[in-house]
Formats: sequence, C-alpha cells, structure tokens
Amino acid sequence: MEELLAGAAVVALPLRVRFRGIEVREALLLRGPAGWGEFAPFAEYDDATSAAWLAAGVEAAWAGWPEPLRQRVTVNATVPAVPAEQVPEVLARFPGCTTAKVKVAERGQSLADDLARVAAVREALAARTGDGARVRVRVDANGGWSVEDAAAALTALTAGRGQGPLQYAEQPCASVAELVALRARLAAAGVAVPIAADESIRRASDPLAVVRAGAADVAVLKVPPMGGVRAVLALAEQLRAEGLRRTGTPVPVVLSSALDTAVGLSAGLAAAAALPLVSGEEQLASGLGTGSLFAVDVAEPRELAGGALPVGPVEPDPELLQRHAAPPERRDWWLRRLRRCHALL
Repeated sequence: MEELLAGAAVVALPLRVRFRGIEVREALLLRGPAGWGEFAPFAEYDDATSAAWLAAGVEAAWAGWPEPLRQRVTVNATVPAVPAEQVPEVLARFPGCTTAKVKVAERGQSLADDLARVAAVREALAARTGDGARVRVRVDANGGWSVEDAAAALTALTAGRGQGPLQYAEQPCASVAELVALRARLAAAGVAVPIAADESIRRASDPLAVVRAGAADVAVLKVPPMGGVRAVLALAEQLRAEGLRRTGTPVPVVLSSALDTAVGLSAGLAAAAALPLVSGEEQLASGLGTGSLFAVDVAEPRELAGGALPVGPVEPDPELLQRHAAPPERRDWWLRRLRRCHALL
C-alpha cells in the first residue's frame, strides 16, 4: 500500500461534452517500476467491482504488458448523445475513422433523437469517405431499452429514412435473458442486427454465460473492469473458444475504453495490439479513440491518423498533473477508496 501511495496522483479532467452522465472525469494514477497505471472506476461502483480496476492499474505500473502483434490499432469514432447538429463537430475529432459508435437510449431523450443523431453520423461519414458502403455504424444503448423498445428502435435504425445497416447494437437490453429474447424477435422479423454484449460480460460472475446462452454475436471487452491486459486476453481466448464450440465460429472481440485517461487508454491499446486474430479474421475497430472526448488530458494526445492510434506507454506531463489535480477532499476520497480496494485484492 505504501508503494501505491508513493506514486499516486489524483486528477479531475473536464470533458468536451457530457458523457455517461458526467462532465469531469476523475482518476487516480499510479506510478510504478514498469510505468504508469490507472485506477478510475466510476463513482457509483462498489469496492468489490472496483478492485478489478485496481488490479489493472497495478499490472500496468508494476508488470507492464505483453509484446504487441501490431503497432497501430484501428479505432471507431465515439459520438455521445448530442443533438444531431453537433455530430459533424464531434466527428471532426476523429480523422480517418470510418466506423462510429453512437450513444442511444439516453435518459430524457426519445427515439426520434436517436434516429436524427445516427442519420447525421451516416451522412457525415459518407461525405468523408465518398462511399457510404465503407461506413460502419454501431449503436450503444448501455442496457437502456426493454426488449420491445429495442426491437422497435433497431428496426427503425436500419429501415427508417436516412438509416441503413448496423455493424452491431451494443448492450441494447440489460440482462442476458432479454438479449436472447431480442435476438429471437429480430430474427423472426427479419431484422439483421448483430448483438454485442458489454455489461453482460464484465458484470457477470460467469463472463462466458452470455455466449453459452446464445445472447450475443460480438463481445466487447474493457481492460480495467476485467482486471488487466492479460486477464482480457485470456477471456477473449475463452469467449472465442466457446463460440467455436457452440456455433463453429469464434466470437469476434472488440476492445473498448471505460472513458480512460491517456494512461488508461495505453492499457486498452496494449490489449488490442496483442489480441491474436484467427486466419482470415478482420480486427474490428476498437472503441479506444475516446481521448478526444477530454477537453484536457494528462499527456499530449496520440496522433490519430488514418483512423488508427499508435501503441505504446505514455508518460504524464508533471505540469498537467499539477494543474488538474483533484481538490483535497476528492483526493482523500480516492485514497480511501484505494485502501479499501487494495485490502480486497
């Protein structure tokens, strides 16, 4: 614990737009012999859930990561639940990206808002590429729909005016049983939308249950809640093997961000870069381009070129750490949380 405290820095970083209900992202950064790690579970998470995030931070700072198989990782643009007219401004921060993940089912908004936002994304990306066929759109509901609402929304998002195919819908419903029911309903209606599971994997006592139940076509994995890069790579192998056993096809895996700072994104990129691909498999764009959602970060942003980010560790700028240090009461809150989660590990 003393080693963790010796290298701990707590920051409060403003976001460009409200995302996941917050406007400032707090994080506790850890400096160890292998570099920097991040401990930043969201404030509402309990200690048992948050302890895995600490394990991931300790791995990064004390053990480092496996050797990469590639030096750059293709990423998707991330579009928060902004009004449609703000979409071009958001997408401008993701140069070269031809895949976009769009937040939908935001509390207080309507399906009409989602349809307008997704249509604006399609239009902007088609203008960027000059070829609408190259555009890939994903939607993420964070479990916000019922089965009935999800079926109606996904039908409208694929068949409505200005709409088109979806690469997948991420966590449209909250439970595994609901995902199973939704897939059956979509299949019966002839609506071809693959379902991706995020929370149903990372919050489950058995992460493989979602595949065994036939609840998802794609697995979305995040390094911090799964306990680190090596844990994510091991789980990806298990998920693929379970899909192969069940259907004869490995389950595609997408690495994504948990609204990480530049330090945390380094771990996500390390996992995506070390993820092996089976013969003929195309690596789906990772959701690791979320650094552009920050108005300021702890380090200079990586250069996003051609829709891809370079892989490698990051060294926070001491001046930025000092300038954006969390207030004393928030630092104390994070240090108490660190102690509690450390005790659980």
